[in-house]
Amino acid sequence: MAESHLGLAYQHVPPDKTPVQVLHEYGTKTGSQPAYTVERADGEAHQPSFVLRVTVGDITCTGQGTSKKAAKHEAAEAALKLLQLNAENSPPDQRLENGGGSDSNDQRNPVGVLQELAMRRAWRLPEYVVCMEAGPDHKKEFTVICRLETLTETGIGNSKKNAKKVAAEKMLEKLQSLSGSPEITWNPKPRVYLESLRSSKLEKISLLRRNPLSIPNTDYVQMILELSEEHGFEVTYFDIDELTVNGQYQCLAELSTTPLTVCHGTGISCSNAHNDAAHNALQYIRIMTATK
Repeated sequence: MAESHLGLAYQHVPPDKTPVQVLHEYGTKTGSQPAYTVERADGEAHQPSFVLRVTVGDITCTGQGTSKKAAKHEAAEAALKLLQLNAENSPPDQRLENGGGSDSNDQRNPVGVLQELAMRRAWRLPEYVVCMEAGPDHKKEFTVICRLETLTETGIGNSKKNAKKVAAEKMLEKLQSLSGSPEITWNPKPRVYLESLRSSKLEKISLLRRNPLSIPNTDYVQMILELSEEHGFEVTYFDIDELTVNGQYQCLAELSTTPLTVCHGTGISCSNAHNDAAHNALQYIRIMTATK
């Protein structure tokens, strides 16, 4: 009965109340006050990232934000949604694991399904980045990148919202493919912290510290690939359609490290741009992991 009451209450949240306040009222009425704990605090000083976990009764959810307050707000909102799903007798596990159904707008919305899946699994929340906008005003085409843990997918649509939905849908399909079934069982690899590489004595990182990064005709793409395989992070290249003012190709190399590493590269061809971006990424890793 308490959960049913919560389901109705959440559908009519007053505009002057936050999810934290509504969840607190629910806890007061049910005798199970929500408990918040800081799970993680990382990121750069100018761009911090906090993850908070909330537990109310037998429900546990997480939220992420650039401040503890924002993360707490997101965690409370996730808990309210999950409690509402339970109140409506809709099994949340099935909704999230099968990537959506046919009788609910939330189930058909891949963005919502992906976010709830990430919250339930205590993964980092999906990130969406508009990487390209092309076409005339009356016929715009947007490209959005969706990042989830170490995975990346791209969506294209006639609006940012549609491109985001396509990217999320492709991400859910990738998760099912990696799981080998419609039920999502995939789990991300452990996060690779740049700080941890500082004490590593493995072969590739030791070679990076010892050898100069200025030898002509070096295959830096292969070098960083071997380094990534040694330490368990992934390297993804994103080509930029727009050329530089000098007519060179551009790309970004993204490393799934913590914090995320993104380096720019240019060259007379796409492959040269990739090699330049890989070179810059190696330079960055060497600086950040130099032993003191």
